[in-house]
Amino acid sequence: ELGLPFELKTVAFTPESLKGPEHLKVHPLGKVPALQDDGLTMFESGAIVEYLLEKYGKGRLAPAPGTTARGPFLQWVHFGEATALPPLSDIVQHSLLRPEAERIPAVAADGVARMQGVLDVIDKALAGKQYLLGDEFTAADIMVGYALYLAKMLGLLSDKHPNLIAYMDRLEKRPAFQKATA
Repeated sequence: ELGLPFELKTVAFTPESLKGPEHLKVHPLGKVPALQDDGLTMFESGAIVEYLLEKYGKGRLAPAPGTTARGPFLQWVHFGEATALPPLSDIVQHSLLRPEAERIPAVAADGVARMQGVLDVIDKALAGKQYLLGDEFTAADIMVGYALYLAKMLGLLSDKHPNLIAYMDRLEKRPAFQKATA
């Protein structure tokens, strides 16, 4: 979205790759994402977004500090990672990633139930708006949009959330989204 040049390094989503010595140098917990920029390594999504905006954003994709929109912006940036992703992680872990013997169906089911509450909150917040903060796309839409993209892949979006369906359609039409998910 910022139009920056970058090199994408993909990591196989396997314990061997994620916990391998090379990847652990980039992310000490063996997870994704991670960013390496000018000798700096970072591994927390929200912090990576804030760092990129501060260093390269030039006022784009975020309301200025001190403005009334800054608080809601920060809320949604962190909501995407701290609130929306944990139930999705539980669903993925206990229905797809863990060996069958280690999966706990009740944890996955609880994740689905918790995610419905998250989807309800986002759907309501989008009522009458194009994006989370209004008519302007921001990095908050990137953070929440990733969680919604994962929810969609897991089959959790439905007609119960018409604002989310329309929002995802808008996000998926963005060239940067298409490039990132190609």
